[in-house]
Amino acid sequence: MDFAAKRAQLIESLSHEIKDSRVLEVMGRIHRELFVAEPFTFCAYKNEPLAIGHGQTISQPLIIALMTQALELSGNEKVLEIGTGSGYQTAILAELARSVVSTERIPELAKQARSLLDRLGYQNITIHLTGNRLGWEQDAPYAAILVTAAAPQLPHSLLEQLAFGGKLIIPVGSMALQQLYRITRHKEGNLVENLGGCRFVPLIGIEAWENH
Repeated sequence: MDFAAKRAQLIESLSHEIKDSRVLEVMGRIHRELFVAEPFTFCAYKNEPLAIGHGQTISQPLIIALMTQALELSGNEKVLEIGTGSGYQTAILAELARSVVSTERIPELAKQARSLLDRLGYQNITIHLTGNRLGWEQDAPYAAILVTAAAPQLPHSLLEQLAFGGKLIIPVGSMALQQLYRITRHKEGNLVENLGGCRFVPLIGIEAWENH
């Protein structure tokens, strides 16, 4: 399969809604097929979510691009990612920011992502296995936080790890349907923006959903 051609077609399609040229350029360079489970590699450049095992998914490219664009990264940020998953979103953030701290609760996914990202040569990513804790307080504050799973409400613990002036992107809502929010933290009160409807796997942990 000509993955390069499929990747170019996807980026062309995304460009109708995504206006951040840096996001498009990075997504045009990263080989998504490497982050997709073997039976689904032929679907790597379809604009749809794909299963990665353990009840988790790699989000559809459009939602990944929208969330990344919403962070408005300049290249000098320390970013916190909640939910390493396959490592695809992690790689995109690493290309656009100074450093990425990524957390994962599933040991197998953390191990696979760390191995792949190391093999690809990323040196500005650290991955932590955190169980039900949200975030990584040891390296706070962060200029940006991106949450790749849906919470029932805004976790206060994550907001406390965000620097003033920083942006938090998070899906919030029910198990079935959520809204994607961008929260910009300010000392005098936070700016909350609704970026539209979305569907994510549930965020498991303290201040989130229980793991059944």
